[in-house]
Amino acid sequence: MCSQEPSSTYHDGRQLRSTSHHEWRNALNSAAHLLPDLQTRISQMPNLKLLDIGCGSGTISVSLAKYMPDGHLTAIDQSPTILERAKIHAEEEGVKNITHLEGDAYNLPFEDGQFDVVHSSMLLAHLSHPVLALKEMIRVTRKQGGVISLREPDLKAWSFYPSLEGIGEFSRVQCLVHELNGGHVDAAQRLVTWLFQTGQVEREMIKSSVSGWCYSTPEERRMWGNVMIGACEGGGMKERALRDGIVTETELDVMKKDWETWICAEDGWFGCLIGEALVFL
Repeated sequence: MCSQEPSSTYHDGRQLRSTSHHEWRNALNSAAHLLPDLQTRISQMPNLKLLDIGCGSGTISVSLAKYMPDGHLTAIDQSPTILERAKIHAEEEGVKNITHLEGDAYNLPFEDGQFDVVHSSMLLAHLSHPVLALKEMIRVTRKQGGVISLREPDLKAWSFYPSLEGIGEFSRVQCLVHELNGGHVDAAQRLVTWLFQTGQVEREMIKSSVSGWCYSTPEERRMWGNVMIGACEGGGMKERALRDGIVTETELDVMKKDWETWICAEDGWFGCLIGEALVFL
């Protein structure tokens, strides 16, 4: 190489390599569709309350909290381990207007209408029952003025260069394992229909958009490629794929080598598609 029911399964297992990509995320590269509306709301209501569901390492949470110094952000995740990491990040960034809580997206520990803004990024794709989680988000959002911000991936919409067979096969295996674990590879496309299925959202309440992530610089290729190599070397995806006979160790080695080749390619490029929605209640 270059120098509780219903359940959800997060198949990367929160490995440190995967977490490194999570910690690359911030409001600008992962919540840009929300920022104009959020900044308008802050100007009108400086002490607004924002809930970030499935906060992970908390880098998006902290980034959002910096926009609202007189408001308060509550960050919730089901993993106590990752919440400790999120707390450390907030302390390192000097962000004090934030509270971290352990909690379940299907049963949020908050009163009805408690938050002005509810934010969720890359969560619903991992849930077996995303509509139930959306109903909870709607419940805790202030009616007649609150907004819910959603951002979810299309795991099938990967585009990359050089066109390496092992990377294409990695994408196929990832999608199969994701579905076996009860997740949704097409969460980006299904946001609107899931919102309809709550029975509480009409089309005129939804603003849909699409964006993406691109990895092309040497630093970006190392970050993203090493996350993918980590999944080939260990963790939930590899374990499930081997157990179910989806892939062999030899095939995983080929995938790993092709990711290494991609990292080293000066013309290496990777893009992925992400669906977004703002829901105005």
